[in-house]
Amino acid sequence: MIAVPILIQSVLMFTLAYVWMCKARIPHNVAAPAVLISSSNFFELAVAVAISLFGLNSGAALATVVGVLGEVPAMLWLVGIANKTRARFA
Repeated sequence: MIAVPILIQSVLMFTLAYVWMCKARIPHNVAAPAVLISSSNFFELAVAVAISLFGLNSGAALATVVGVLGEVPAMLWLVGIANKTRARFA
């Protein structure tokens, strides 16, 4: 249940930014990395902060670790989409 909102947020941010970049005629080699950065959640920082503030056995630490485990496959999937749709860019 923790990973579902994170997945939805990543896909939604990717989709909105990717469509906007395509319509703005931004080159793919600029648009794809920018979109992936914008849809990322920077969980490595979140894990460090949650563990330091709430402890290793806290729910916050668990949520951030689950977020990382859910975000990595999602981001790899989004990279695949960006690579397969390269032809849509000028």
